Amino acid sequence: MLTLDRLINVLGGYGVRLRYCPASRSTALRSVVMHEPGPVIGDVLLAVGAGSIAEAVRWAASARAVVVLVRSMDAPGDVLATDHRIAVMTVEPEVSWSELAGVVYGLVLEGRETDSGRGPTDLFALADSLAEAVGGAVTIEDRRSAVLAYSRLQQHADPARAETILSRGATSRLRVLFNNRGVFRHLAESDEPMFVAGDDEYGLTGRMVVAARAGRELLGSIWVACAEPLPEARRVALADGARMVALHLLRSRASADLERQVESELVIRLLEGAADATTVASRLALPQTPLRVIALRAHTADERHAALMLAFERATAGFGWSRPGRSALVGNTVYTVLPGAEEVAATGWVAGLRAALPERVTVLAGISGPATAAELALARGEADECLALHEVRRGGAVPVYDQAWDDILLQRLRIAARSGRAPQRGPVAELRRHDQAHGTQYAATLRAWLAAQGDLAEAGAALGVHENTVRYRLRKMAELTQLNLADARKRLAMMIELAATEDLS
Repeated sequence: MLTLDRLINVLGGYGVRLRYCPASRSTALRSVVMHEPGPVIGDVLLAVGAGSIAEAVRWAASARAVVVLVRSMDAPGDVLATDHRIAVMTVEPEVSWSELAGVVYGLVLEGRETDSGRGPTDLFALADSLAEAVGGAVTIEDRRSAVLAYSRLQQHADPARAETILSRGATSRLRVLFNNRGVFRHLAESDEPMFVAGDDEYGLTGRMVVAARAGRELLGSIWVACAEPLPEARRVALADGARMVALHLLRSRASADLERQVESELVIRLLEGAADATTVASRLALPQTPLRVIALRAHTADERHAALMLAFERATAGFGWSRPGRSALVGNTVYTVLPGAEEVAATGWVAGLRAALPERVTVLAGISGPATAAELALARGEADECLALHEVRRGGAVPVYDQAWDDILLQRLRIAARSGRAPQRGPVAELRRHDQAHGTQYAATLRAWLAAQGDLAEAGAALGVHENTVRYRLRKMAELTQLNLADARKRLAMMIELAATEDLS
């Protein structure tokens, strides 16, 4: 377990100075995050990009952090006079964020050791060892090019490496470049190291890359920054390192699978309405603030289950990086409980997950309204109905219950109507039969008149006819059926029937 005191002592040797420490130095630190547009929760916040110490402290308060690391800058002493009990450490200008991030992540994640492996700290140490053996900066990535670890050694480091680390994975520009040069195809088919020549336009010095594989399964890859192909001895060291990385990734995956199982069981308890919902939410490290439930399904044109499993894996990914939501796979649906009352956080989460999946994958989702931990069973039902609405629409914006409750209600009525429960008699049914037999537009005219609340001109504009035409049609409709437009209850009933049977016209 890492304490605040140990973090302060270790980082002191890296040019990081403690400026303010109201918290107990024995406080345990279990997670580390960087500031992002969406909500992040973590004990240590790296305030990359903060314009002032005061801004960094505000970010840290929002993330409920214990300590914030911010670039050193001149500021009045009263900046730190704050009610937030957040320790502030300042980073000297000569210390790079990428190097500091590696140290902090390694220290914090030491506390997450498992029986099957010590977790990411081992992988960072392995990256350091490999970098010394091959003589170049090393990055270890998973099979989707997300960064898992990187070395402290910066030999031959270039802008592309810094961009990859800060983006937590290869950018789309780099992926296109590597794909065009056949790198990903090589990784899928070969265990031999491959040299990728540099490109000044992409800030790339050059790379030696090798697959980390278990049997035939590609688990990840190792990238070495170098201006020219490695000599034979270092190529052998790289190949040996790839086997060690593969073993570590297998251990980490087993550990992650166990964590997913425990997390899923707790999330399912919440979604089923656990009596001790507040306690369960606390065990999942969910805040005592409004939560939303996201129901999500994913598939490709020719396969369903693989895409769904990939979506669940991405939803529960985050070894070493903050993950605000907690997820479970139930049947053919991924459920995620996400903190935040604002719907933009939930829609942003879905968009982020969608962007992390292959383009061929279709993602459909629904988002509940805000709820407390004790209300998550109700929220799950809302998310399910929003998901069903998205499936009916087959695209467009992800439905959020706050905005889509009326569409959901009408969808329920349409389902009832399609099951044979639509009225067979009455004014709406009789007008529709007349339209079908004589080519009139009486049902559409009635709908427009009701929607315009009796305004003939507005109804005519909606239909593209003169208001006198609407008046004439209403008079003819009253001759055909008992319309009784003066009765408010009958007007309401006709509006509901027209909406529910719209697709039966």
